[in-house]
Amino acid sequence: MCLGIPGQVVELDAGGELLMGKVAFGGVRRRVCLAHVADARPGDWVLVHVGFAIGRIDEAEAARVFELLEAMGEARVPDGPVDAPLDAGSRP
Repeated sequence: MCLGIPGQVVELDAGGELLMGKVAFGGVRRRVCLAHVADARPGDWVLVHVGFAIGRIDEAEAARVFELLEAMGEARVPDGPVDAPLDAGSRP
């Protein structure tokens, strides 16, 4: 099963080959590829799967996803320091 976690875009980084940015998941910020949602701007909500934003969603939809995850007992912010890089052991 594929699971996307909502996060809020905090900043953009268009300096490389792919559009990247920092996305906030609760109190943790992760670097995420935004190439598939190139129109995303800081403040927008995106759905993230293994380090890639796969779509934009509105704040109400993000809240519904968090409610469902919490009801399932799966709503956990990844461990690690703020701004930690995504790696195989800390994907949201």
